[in-house]
Amino acid sequence: MPVYLHHIETAVPQTAYPQSFIAERMKRWAGKGDRKQERIISYLYSQSGIETRHSAVPDFVPGAERGIFYDGQTDTLRSPTTGERNELYTGEAKRLGAEVACNAFGGASGFDASEVTHIVTVSCTGFFQPGLDYHLVRTLNLPPSVPRFHLGFMGCYAAFPALRLAKTICETDPAAVVLVVSLELCSLHLRFDGDMDALIGGSVFADGAAAAIVSARQPAVGGSALLLERFDTTLTATGEGDMAWTIGDNGFAMRLSSYVPEILHANIADAMKPTLAGAGLRVGDISHWAVHPGGRAIVDKVRSALDLCEGSVAASRRVLKEYGNMSSATILFVLKEMLRSGTLTDSGEPIAAMAFGPGLTVESAVLRKA
Repeated sequence: MPVYLHHIETAVPQTAYPQSFIAERMKRWAGKGDRKQERIISYLYSQSGIETRHSAVPDFVPGAERGIFYDGQTDTLRSPTTGERNELYTGEAKRLGAEVACNAFGGASGFDASEVTHIVTVSCTGFFQPGLDYHLVRTLNLPPSVPRFHLGFMGCYAAFPALRLAKTICETDPAAVVLVVSLELCSLHLRFDGDMDALIGGSVFADGAAAAIVSARQPAVGGSALLLERFDTTLTATGEGDMAWTIGDNGFAMRLSSYVPEILHANIADAMKPTLAGAGLRVGDISHWAVHPGGRAIVDKVRSALDLCEGSVAASRRVLKEYGNMSSATILFVLKEMLRSGTLTDSGEPIAAMAFGPGLTVESAVLRKA
């Protein structure tokens, strides 16, 4: 039974920071007068492929009131506890999650929020209960009997298991309408200690949310639906220690080594083979690649390993440039950008999609324009 992703909506916090602005601040705060450290920070930020990132943390806007990270009046930095960060996550997740979910139904042709039969939420950057899934039921005025599923603490690849779950639900129940909401507030875990992993993560991670409506209904004529054809997952032979995510006393600590792009370069072709073969495709058959833009080097290495033309990863580049790496929500931003750009013109045209996370895990998919 065909199952479709009918509509994608995205949302970001109001506060936006130019990459150059944050680079100068980090040179002062994390560089601490060490010229070598300052040069490293300048390099990381200038080579990131990012121009702007959005954040739930308004502390660094000139003239802002004292925040949990920074007091502009006294030029004083703080390292808030995990509890303080999580409290900010709770409030902003409820607000941003409600916004993106409501907007999804405002923009989806032929769907109303009252028709939602299942909710799947995704996040790895905070915890609270009753959770985002509960609050979406209340916000959308859904029956309390709506089944809810939360995929937590999986990392940047988690939107794929969420879409796979939604597909399975719709195959089991042809009348199902599944709302998938991925929400990440990565900037709440910013650190200023000069640790290299913290510097790398701090140069790319950002905040954002995306909602997707999944159903087995026949798509509207002339719409922007995508057929969810195939999903696969694999682990690379190496990389368990190169990408990891733990909870510390002062936020969540990301292990993101500089070797991740090279690990992907060595493994991505083999990782994609079963996905493409299962859909009867080869690399050369696909013009559109939705690559999770974890950073510029990651997109570069995937493109090189698969011998892709630059235009095939244009959506990933644009999302990285305008938003940064929003963990699990990012790949939905990329798919939305592909649909928005109008480059998908023919029914049945394939998209190869992939995202990466702790492990090192590679999640992949084949979607087609409906």
